[in-house]
Amino acid sequence: MDAKLILEQAVSQGASDVFIIAGLPVSCRINGVISRENDTRLLPPDTEAILDEIYRLAGHRDISQLHKHGDDDFSFAIQGVSRFRVSAYKQRGALSAVIRIITFQLPDYRELGIPDYIMELGNSSKGMVLVTGPAGSGKSTTLACIIDQINKTRDEHIITLEDPLEFLHRHNRCIVSQREINVDTDNYVTALRAALRQSPNVILLGEMRDYETITVAMTAAETGHLLFSTLHTIGAANTIDRIIDVFPSNQQRQIAVQLSMVLNAVVSQQLVPTTDGKVTPVFEIMTVTPAIRNMIRDNKVHQIDGLIYSSVKEDMVSMDSNLLKLCQSGTITKETALTYASNPEMLGKKL
Repeated sequence: MDAKLILEQAVSQGASDVFIIAGLPVSCRINGVISRENDTRLLPPDTEAILDEIYRLAGHRDISQLHKHGDDDFSFAIQGVSRFRVSAYKQRGALSAVIRIITFQLPDYRELGIPDYIMELGNSSKGMVLVTGPAGSGKSTTLACIIDQINKTRDEHIITLEDPLEFLHRHNRCIVSQREINVDTDNYVTALRAALRQSPNVILLGEMRDYETITVAMTAAETGHLLFSTLHTIGAANTIDRIIDVFPSNQQRQIAVQLSMVLNAVVSQQLVPTTDGKVTPVFEIMTVTPAIRNMIRDNKVHQIDGLIYSSVKEDMVSMDSNLLKLCQSGTITKETALTYASNPEMLGKKL
């Protein structure tokens, strides 16, 4: 099995992920559907040979990390083919990997279906913007498009902290410093603290994972930087609750006040299958208004979903409203809309 050939074929087919798992043939996810490339099942020695070759392609990376800990994440590029983000792991004692394909060139955000009002979130000079959603829902791509837009339109310093690096940004009008966790720096917290001394205007933080990272991120947003990050949540209210719940109960009141002052917007997204066999992103956006700041501060976060649901502004749109529009235009089926809805009962009545 030739790893390079497997990856080249996956890129030519427009796959988003490649699965190298013992007991199954090489499989690819194309337009959200996993299909097997052939009938040849991989045996543990086959997956080990493919992984060995992938580690060589990634600049002769040390595979002992994977053997020792059972998990390893990294990214690499094959010239003229694509960039790849690898999550290698042990599964029933055999080496396995899921490989995400990342294009060298970012496509136009309009082609991806990202609305203008989301791109405009990059126009702020300070505050915090969170892009949330399940794994594989396109959060990194949305953020990369916003960073690319800032890079083309402003004269500033952008620092990205990612684990691992995905999209590579060339210096355009901005200076772009891209740091990979475990390669260029020890961890998110160390890198984020250091970033505050590196004269940034915009900081992209790959993921808000824990109490310490969130604390430093809030400080960065408070001190006049524009900070973008991600969380694995769906919906604005869930996202705010998740951040507040990370802190001990005696600090939650203070954090709610702090969050109400620094948060600019929460974007939630999902990828949903369309009627023509592809996938399209669906967004919920909550732009933080004075009314929402008061709700966060006064512990009335549960009221936010109702406010978004009843809003008619384009910068305050619920997931279900966008699903309804896609269904009415024939882009997705009624069943798909109800499957991905936050409130299927209410959406069912509208449909």
